[in-house]
Amino acid sequence: MGMTISEKILAEHAGKKRVKPGEIVEARLDFLLANDITAPLAIESFKQAGGRKVFDRSRLALVLDHFVPAKDIKSAEQAKLVREFARRQKIKYFYETGCGIEHALLPQQGLVSPGELLIGADSHTCTYGALGAFATGVGSTDLAAGMLTGRLWLRVPASILVDFDGEPGKWLTGKDLVLALIGKLGVDGARYMALELTGSALSKISIYGRFTICNMAIEAGAKNGIIAPDKITRNFIRKRLKRPAKFLASDPDASYAQKLRIDVRRMEPQVAVPSLPENVQPVSRLRRQKIDQVVIGSCTNGWLEDLRLAAEIMDGKQVHPDVRLLVLPATREIYLQALKQGILEKLSRAGAVIGPPTCGPCLGGHMGVLAEGERCLATTNRNFIGRMGSPKSEVYLCGPAVAAASAVLGRISSPEEL
Repeated sequence: MGMTISEKILAEHAGKKRVKPGEIVEARLDFLLANDITAPLAIESFKQAGGRKVFDRSRLALVLDHFVPAKDIKSAEQAKLVREFARRQKIKYFYETGCGIEHALLPQQGLVSPGELLIGADSHTCTYGALGAFATGVGSTDLAAGMLTGRLWLRVPASILVDFDGEPGKWLTGKDLVLALIGKLGVDGARYMALELTGSALSKISIYGRFTICNMAIEAGAKNGIIAPDKITRNFIRKRLKRPAKFLASDPDASYAQKLRIDVRRMEPQVAVPSLPENVQPVSRLRRQKIDQVVIGSCTNGWLEDLRLAAEIMDGKQVHPDVRLLVLPATREIYLQALKQGILEKLSRAGAVIGPPTCGPCLGGHMGVLAEGERCLATTNRNFIGRMGSPKSEVYLCGPAVAAASAVLGRISSPEEL
């Protein structure tokens, strides 16, 4: 019996010829990540364990991205703690305010290679599976153990094979595909499993859309999301990578706990309604739902292609007078590209407020917090109760095309209506 791509990566990093689902392994880590919320806890655990030096200062990234620019004294103190630790430890990859959101920044900087094993003290670390890596979120204490030893124990997950079949329609993006998948599986349907993604539709999705799909694997409860590297992957990593790549794929006779097929041929843009990402409906069912705020950005949809798509839809139009539109590019590089290409100018002229590269409103941190009774349509990845502010506010999730059209019309709508 063959192995899946996830099993192959874990076997190699555990020094084994093969592994099977349910097996506990101690594996070598290629790279680690923490941010301004999770790093302080990891640093404290690191110190309590007697840590003096991280196992490899070039295998850890510390990114200040959640509450930055600092929204209050507490967030400033957290950032200071991480900054000082990074300086003492001479961490090679420390990213300060304005550099960007971790899950877009690291791939862009070439810090993720196909075939690697990565952990991050953030649940959306599974984003990097889009490059054919096994990447998963862990708690801050587990991250501290990794910082000390460069190793961590993991239970080998069983895999679900997902076949996205068909030709995606004009407005469909990776966000729509993953929302459809979560709608089918539910928020715990892939609990501690590997979501292996493939299919003819996926071959038409850009690397940025693939990052979005793998990012939200956790919203179905998955341990990781992963896509075997192909030409799209190779084109993205060319001239970026800091470490060698290993291109792996599942064996033809690999065993799967479940196989799913999702036909995208007649799929409309998808929207997740409050208050779980599994509450997915086609956009046509929600056209009367008025909104107060739209957010385009985050580690799911702050990529240049997302901003460009929104700008094309909104070009020459105006944000509805009852709506606030916030646009946050995912990294400084994307910000500068969007600035140079006139994308930010189009969005600003339409009435958008352009923010810095930050997680900000996604987690209700700052710059877009919702008041009681307000309703937000966002390209972010979670719509839990109180996620973006008041527990009596509502968050709907969508892709950039629906977000842009809805900002103009003042209600949830398809770009077809414009």
